[in-house]
Amino acid sequence: MPPMNRRHFIAAGTAAATLGLPALARAQGRTLRILVGFPPGGGTDAIARLLGEALKAELGATVVVENKAGAGGQLAAQALKAAAPDGNTVFISHDHTISVLPLVSKTPGFEPAKDFVPVGGFASFVNAFAVSPGTPARTMDEYLAWIRSVGNGKGTVGVPAPASTPEFLVKVLAERYKLDLVPVPYRGSAPMMGDMLGNQIAAGVGSVPDFIENQRAGRLRVLAVLGRARQAALPDVPSFGEMGLTGFDDLPYYGFWAPAGTPAAAVEGFSQALARAMAQPAVRERLAQLGLTVDVMSPAQLAAREQAYTRSWAGIIQRSGFQPQ
Repeated sequence: MPPMNRRHFIAAGTAAATLGLPALARAQGRTLRILVGFPPGGGTDAIARLLGEALKAELGATVVVENKAGAGGQLAAQALKAAAPDGNTVFISHDHTISVLPLVSKTPGFEPAKDFVPVGGFASFVNAFAVSPGTPARTMDEYLAWIRSVGNGKGTVGVPAPASTPEFLVKVLAERYKLDLVPVPYRGSAPMMGDMLGNQIAAGVGSVPDFIENQRAGRLRVLAVLGRARQAALPDVPSFGEMGLTGFDDLPYYGFWAPAGTPAAAVEGFSQALARAMAQPAVRERLAQLGLTVDVMSPAQLAAREQAYTRSWAGIIQRSGFQPQ
């Protein structure tokens, strides 16, 4: 399918989307399933439910968010592979499951290029370093000083999934600051957040959407965000780029995928519906509040973004010495 820019998506309008209706779970009481690879309560789940409501109106269909948590989204990805390619099932995911899991697992149970087809991207985001309410640090320098004083330079840092970009970021931070930081993997951001809020673990690395609501409520503190620039949702939080930590300029992304073999009309129709949903001011505002940068991508643009991000992290993982497990 040739690349389509955002103007083409919006201009296509309802008439063009109608061409894909039979394969888009629009009529006769059919249901569109949105698979989520993480538990309820986390950032991805909140985003899926927000977009599910918007897509319900655009598609005229019942939309069901189905959580298949476990293995960093691996179970949901395998469920997508097994789903019928009829346009009635999509998988909402960020970079971890699509780009990173196939690099760190010998047997992920799926090959994105072979088993999935991108149907539309909608946002980018950054990862962040946060501390629990019982941790006294209010800046990254204070955290570094604290961990050196109370733990002799050794500490644990939660991450939402094993062998994820947050886990590799913990290792990079440990090397950068000459600390013995041990990543503690969870089955998603929600259980990690629970332990952070309960002061069971002093710090965590996750996406800005994972942390932002608790940050605003004062229940935890985000000390730094990855990348060169500060984030609009957290203007007072410095970036690691400001602190001299570079090499993480490829921003993680969010998108939707369908099973390989899904009809082209369904892919195009869903992409157009997603673009219309993303044009709604209320949707854009809420995603911004969740810490996302709206970035509408056609199927071809999402595929290119996925491939570039995968190449970037393949190099980082290789340099880390990590061996696929």
